[in-house]
Order: sequence, then C-alpha cells, then structure tokens
Amino acid sequence: MRIALAQLNPVIGDVNENSQKIHSAISKAREQECGLVMFPELALSGYMAEDLM
Repeated sequence: MRIALAQLNPVIGDVNENSQKIHSAISKAREQECGLVMFPELALSGYMAEDLM
C-alpha cells in the first residue's frame, strides 16, 4: 500500500480554501496510486482554532 503524507499551509478559519488544498492533495496522491492520504490535524479549519474566538 502506498501512503501519501500531505503537507499543507492551511489558512486559519478559511474552510473553503483549506478544503480545496485537501482536494488537490488527494488528486495528486491518486495520480501516484496511493491508497491512503494523511493530513495534519485541523487541516480543514487551520491549526490555531482559538484565534477564531
């Protein structure tokens, strides 16, 4: 099984932008025939969730 590790630079609070980055990483992993793609925690919302408060 091939595993891809996605290194993203998420934008804090921009779920739409971050989801586009995630979809792009998945597409690239598919091209490489990966069966699993790993993302950093809070890749969708950005890492510093307390900044949204």
